[in-house]
Amino acid sequence: MTKRAPWPMVVPAGTTTVGTARVRDDSRPVMTTAQRRIYELTGNPPQSSALDDPHDPFAVPALSIAPTKKPAKYRNTKCEHEGIKFDSQRERSHWFHLVQQQAAGLISDLRLQVAFVLTERKQRDDGTWERKSTYVADFTYVRDGKLVVEDVKSEATRKNRTYIQKRKQMLDKHGITVKEIQ
Repeated sequence: MTKRAPWPMVVPAGTTTVGTARVRDDSRPVMTTAQRRIYELTGNPPQSSALDDPHDPFAVPALSIAPTKKPAKYRNTKCEHEGIKFDSQRERSHWFHLVQQQAAGLISDLRLQVAFVLTERKQRDDGTWERKSTYVADFTYVRDGKLVVEDVKSEATRKNRTYIQKRKQMLDKHGITVKEIQ
């Protein structure tokens, strides 16, 4: 049996091998074979990632490309203008149109994202509570003394069952017809 070096072993800087052993630059653990295979299949690095180990012959070069985000359900692009966030570019452009109409004096009291309560919060017989139901309109304004509620909708979102139900409840509860903007 050979005599072992005292622990912790002191290795001078710049040494690459000690006997037949390779000296690593850092003390982080190396990926196991199972971790490496999982990384190759999924692209997800393990928690004890040692992907940047320059001496690992199986290391896969790190990808600098950010993972692609899943596109929005209805392919809308969220955007912002002067701190106001819009769900789509079409909604933002309609906002600009309404701002111009208000400046011209055709409409007044222009507001964004106005919530209307459709059903109040109620307590069930078993003591639990049923949440209130609300409809959030994209725009509301007053034209010729009458409140107008507008919602920017595409063909696909106009057919959404939840939207249709809430649109009908708006007419029933508040007597307001939601004007859909394409």
